[in-house]
Amino acid sequence: MFNRRLLLGLGLAAAVPKVASAQSNAQASGQEGLPQAGGVAGLRPPLPRQEIWPGNAPGGEKVTVEQRVVLRKPDGDPNDTAFYNIRKPWLSYRAPAKPNGGAVLIAPGGGYVRIAASLAGGDLDQWLADEGYHVFTLFYRLPADGWAAGPDVALQDVQRSIRVIRSRANELKLDPERLAVMGFSAGGHVAGLAATRFAEASYAPADAADALSAKPAVVALCYPVITMMEPYPHKGSLKEMLGPNPTEAARLHSSIEKHVPADAAPAYVCGTTDDPAVPMQNAILAYEAFKAQKVASELHLYEGATHGFPLRDKAGRLQPWAVGALAFMERHGLKA
Repeated sequence: MFNRRLLLGLGLAAAVPKVASAQSNAQASGQEGLPQAGGVAGLRPPLPRQEIWPGNAPGGEKVTVEQRVVLRKPDGDPNDTAFYNIRKPWLSYRAPAKPNGGAVLIAPGGGYVRIAASLAGGDLDQWLADEGYHVFTLFYRLPADGWAAGPDVALQDVQRSIRVIRSRANELKLDPERLAVMGFSAGGHVAGLAATRFAEASYAPADAADALSAKPAVVALCYPVITMMEPYPHKGSLKEMLGPNPTEAARLHSSIEKHVPADAAPAYVCGTTDDPAVPMQNAILAYEAFKAQKVASELHLYEGATHGFPLRDKAGRLQPWAVGALAFMERHGLKA
């Protein structure tokens, strides 16, 4: 069940050097995690949460890292946090005031170094909840922490999360078929895994939920990490996933564009033309791979030299990428 307790062992760290180093490793530009409309003063209460695995996550016998959370900017918004070395991945949940039966699972970014998201949620999940959707945010495990699944550890977590959400359909009064996944930056890679490798048995069944489908109805891949192939990988994600000297086989295995089946989930893909962190060719490769399989897809590249974009403009209006993403997802299974 969801609860409002903060995770044990997580405290806001004030170690500024650690924050600066992590920002460099993730090639962050302030938009690596989830799009925001602006900071909110004061620490907000955490959303209800649920650990996705019964007991310990699979393949953790050699994991020795300690889970922690830091402020992304030492003197900034206390809700603007980043989580490292996640041992027990979880979903946060924002309930809609007027539910329409659909659900959205969000995968934040962080360069596979960290998860850049807040326990209190933010503008993105609030907007989707205001539209009537049950909104879940996945705080997934990271591949360099020693998990037996290595680069597939996030695949395990996103598959399990989709199944857990579906297992609670009756309780939450949601339609298990109307489930979308939105991913941002490295979270776009996680969403891409959900869209393309849903049929893989990435872990041994843990309970009855694992008999349910792991395929989302539709995905949105926003300024996504897609390829591990030269010359366009995001260098930080490549190193975190595959180490400093990856083989060609390892690169192929973790490149989304190499694994798009004919029954992949429809994909909305967006980014900026001069992204300084994740080359825009990642978005293009994703779109081309989905189109080659005749899977419904759209590609939108917006002018700009930024990694990501805000949810709203200065006048408070939704940005075109958000309007387009929701419209696409609603056309392809999110809306009844």
